Amino acid sequence: MSKAEAPKSTEAVRVLIVDDHALFRRGLQMVLEGESDIDVVGEASDGHEAVERAEKTTPDVVLMDVRMPKRSGIEATRAIKEVLPSAKILMLTISDEEADLYEAIKAGASGYLLKEISIEEVANAVREVQQGKSLISPSMASKLLNEFAAMVKRRDERTNIPGPRLTDRELEVLKLVAKGMNNRDIGAELFISENTVKNHVRNILEKLHLHSRMEAVVYAVREKLLDIK
Repeated sequence: MSKAEAPKSTEAVRVLIVDDHALFRRGLQMVLEGESDIDVVGEASDGHEAVERAEKTTPDVVLMDVRMPKRSGIEATRAIKEVLPSAKILMLTISDEEADLYEAIKAGASGYLLKEISIEEVANAVREVQQGKSLISPSMASKLLNEFAAMVKRRDERTNIPGPRLTDRELEVLKLVAKGMNNRDIGAELFISENTVKNHVRNILEKLHLHSRMEAVVYAVREKLLDIK
């Protein structure tokens, strides 16, 4: 039996492909369907259709373009996260605009990759995002670090206002989240269960009024919780 004909695992990652270019969607579909642990459950050509398909197919991961007709990928990301909070959104776009990157993170995206990556790399990206990792193309990561620096400078220039108080354990978890560790690894590091880590992460996001782990990273850097040299 060839790889493309291999049966899907019952634990296969359910993926929804959203892009306004039919050929690109088809190429992604062909590559991902050749993976036994990935199941393409649908596709959409614009943001409006993406939200409808996501509600019907309940994907684990959504591969989302940024700029599309009718409704942008960022708007669709925000809407999908409202109805399917557990879905991971991975932006896959040609847009290297900083504004799109920041807005995607604020909307709840778990990653932002430029289409300069090979289409064969997308399968691994899907797996990593599903496992709780945050992915950003190197060229965009440098822009994000520049924004971090600017955010820290702005914070230093304004009057400090006391923020929400996190427990010592929540601070430990937040620091490890900001280092890119997934829940399993954080649990091993702190000698607590993965479910306990999930509860801490949920409490952290609620206390800080954040929507994603990516936003938690931004917060941690802004508040100088990480030793970045």
